[in-house]
Amino acid sequence: MRLLVRFLGFLFAAGTVLFLVGVAAVAGLIWHFSKDLPDYSQLQDYEPPVMTRVHAADGALLGEYSKERRLYLPIQAVPKLVINAFLAAEDKNFYEHGGIDFSGMARAAVLYAQNIGTNRRPQGASTITQQVAKNFLLTNEVSFTRKIKEALLAMRIERTYSKDKILELYLNEIYLGLGAYGVAAASLVYFDKSVNELTVAEAAYLASLPKAPAALHPVRNRDRAIERRNYVIDRLLENGWIKQADADKARKDPLIVTNRSNGAHTFAGEYFAEEVRRDIFERYGEKKLYEGGLSVRATLDPKIQVMARKTMAAGIVNYDEAQGWRGAQSKLDISGDWGVKLADVKSLSDISPWRMAVVLEVSDQSARIGFQPSRELGGAVSKERQTGIITLEGVKWAKPTSGSTKGRTPTSLAQVLAPGDVIYADPLFKDGAPVEGQYRLRQLPEVSGAMVVMDPWTGRVLAMVGGFSFDQSQFNRATQAYRQPGSSFKPIVYSAALDNGYTPSTQVVDAPIEIDQGQGAGVWRPENFSSGKYQGPTTLRNALRLSLNTVTVRLAQDIGMPLISEYARRFGVYDELPNYLSYALGAGETTVMRMVTAYSMIANGGRRVKPTLIDRIQDRYGHTIFKHDARECRGCDAPVGWKNQPEPQLIDRREQVLDTMTAYQITSLMEGVVQGGTAIAVKEVGKPIAGKTGTTNEAKDAWFIGFSPDIVVGIYLGYDKPRPLGRGNAATGGHLAAPIARDFLKLALADKPAVPFKIPAGIKLVRVDAKTGMRAGPGDGGRTILEAFKPGTAPPDAYAAASPAVDPDGRPIYPQQPPPDADRNFFRPGTGGLY
Repeated sequence: MRLLVRFLGFLFAAGTVLFLVGVAAVAGLIWHFSKDLPDYSQLQDYEPPVMTRVHAADGALLGEYSKERRLYLPIQAVPKLVINAFLAAEDKNFYEHGGIDFSGMARAAVLYAQNIGTNRRPQGASTITQQVAKNFLLTNEVSFTRKIKEALLAMRIERTYSKDKILELYLNEIYLGLGAYGVAAASLVYFDKSVNELTVAEAAYLASLPKAPAALHPVRNRDRAIERRNYVIDRLLENGWIKQADADKARKDPLIVTNRSNGAHTFAGEYFAEEVRRDIFERYGEKKLYEGGLSVRATLDPKIQVMARKTMAAGIVNYDEAQGWRGAQSKLDISGDWGVKLADVKSLSDISPWRMAVVLEVSDQSARIGFQPSRELGGAVSKERQTGIITLEGVKWAKPTSGSTKGRTPTSLAQVLAPGDVIYADPLFKDGAPVEGQYRLRQLPEVSGAMVVMDPWTGRVLAMVGGFSFDQSQFNRATQAYRQPGSSFKPIVYSAALDNGYTPSTQVVDAPIEIDQGQGAGVWRPENFSSGKYQGPTTLRNALRLSLNTVTVRLAQDIGMPLISEYARRFGVYDELPNYLSYALGAGETTVMRMVTAYSMIANGGRRVKPTLIDRIQDRYGHTIFKHDARECRGCDAPVGWKNQPEPQLIDRREQVLDTMTAYQITSLMEGVVQGGTAIAVKEVGKPIAGKTGTTNEAKDAWFIGFSPDIVVGIYLGYDKPRPLGRGNAATGGHLAAPIARDFLKLALADKPAVPFKIPAGIKLVRVDAKTGMRAGPGDGGRTILEAFKPGTAPPDAYAAASPAVDPDGRPIYPQQPPPDADRNFFRPGTGGLY
């Protein structure tokens, strides 16, 4: 008995010693691995890379920019269904354990023992807390050392942070495939939905992804993905988090994902979105753009953008097709499966409804074409093959540009197309409706151009078209193409003249002029577009209406190029304009954006505007870090609610770059350009429009800039590598650019009332002879117009003549007023005479 007691005592003592040794060993291990554990307190200030999102003025998504596609969601914004799905898949006891799930560890240990020698990867038993520790603070190394550190960190994290905070970190950090980080981004990438819109099946699929997103690809590994999704659905049902009917339905749901684009999400907004991206990059740098989680509200109006894209593309295509058919894009061997071969040919994705196709069969009256098949999310070519017919009606425009039939309308499809030709086609319309199964031949235009639409009161860019296709060329011709504006620059010259003594009725001689350029440079003889035709003495109104070059040169001589240069700088057209008279005719290079901005200052009464594509930028916390509207609002910070306080007032301290009355005068002159001048095509809009056309030497550039009281539009048309657009009137701004503006303004102003331009205080409207600019007499009748004059500058009721001479019509001939001093650029009011 004594021996037994001694033996039991020995065992107890040995056990105690072993226990103490074990405890010491464990404590030593914990101390050893705890020495270099990462600082987990950094989780409190966690700021993950979050994508920057750009929204249009109506809230539509315009673009997303990121290195990691992530949207950070607080746990309160994550639906219970999504939370339960991830808990069912990853850690159903998350809210019960203290960071380590010992039962899970036991199961993993048994499996590890069973798999020794099989080279299988050990099964993890990590809780969500452990995954947070690994993802944020450790590496993906497969080792016991990492697992021990992971467990130690998990317990410390659990003691420091709430369960909801830990789950929030996890759901926003995890990688879920296809470049998506976190549940919010994954919901958009896979299903184009917010997390609140996910079905049970969709939430279960997302929850299945953390273990192996590549292995559960929804297209390449669809069967395995569905199997794993259904496993999560079963766990949701087993835990009582969904009903049996919901589970049955979810298992039957097909796994359908949406291939969400990384580019602009608003149709036709690619150039605009890219310009916004550049702006943000220049303001805040690359890290803020791609990781800062900025929320950007852009100025783009999607409806106006679609109108601008539609009319600009139509104008470019109409001009290009008038030049003739240049031939197919390329040739393709159509033997075998033509669809797979055609799918490998690069096509433009942003020119809908145009589609790439290959010609399969050709006869005299028709050609059968096969359209390029789409690619699935995994890259596989769709098995669907769609075909259509191009009839003779669809190729009438395709006149050959060379050969014996050059310029002739095709009488057979075989004259235009051959089997294997890779082309573009879009639906053929008849009486305003598409003809089923029939298509029209298209070709990518060589000519290009740009359009900018702006709010003249704020400088907000409402629409921008930088070319025919962003997919074809990312070069933005609205902001990056420096071209000669031609006569569209003349309103700046006339503004300078009207601001410095001239009136709309001032007569200037339209006649041949020679300029000695000095130093052996020869004599410059500027001519009007209609060479050899001159008007003689003509008013400023008629000179601008007819775009007379010699009158503009004489104006520039009189007021001086230094003054015109100053006005060009003020309006933002040029930073520095050389003092050469040719620059008064628009020989300098500028952009559509700059010209539209300049015209906006005329349209708004002379106030400086700064063009902007961005209204407001907020950081990831919702704080406004940029706002375009810098006007002071007095009274806007008053208490909420009406207490008979004064109405808030916006204080506009913007610079007045042009006299208000001058702005109205030049607007009135440009209304004349539209009503009966070079831009008469725009008159068809039927609303008050002012504007000016521009055509450069050899017709390499065609322009129109114009405005209504509330919208400014600028258009440029030309080849990227400048070459003539044609000959004669057919290649002018009035023939090429103005009709595009007409079509756009018809759409943009369709539901707007015909509001006239506001006449500023001080302007006096006087009836004058339309040709001479003199005050109208009782018998002048239909030759009279109402002209706008500043105080003291209207033509007098009678003139003091040096002699009683009269013209053939019986009107007195008045002596020519002497020109002002050659050294002076500023004239006295009322001195407008014949210069």
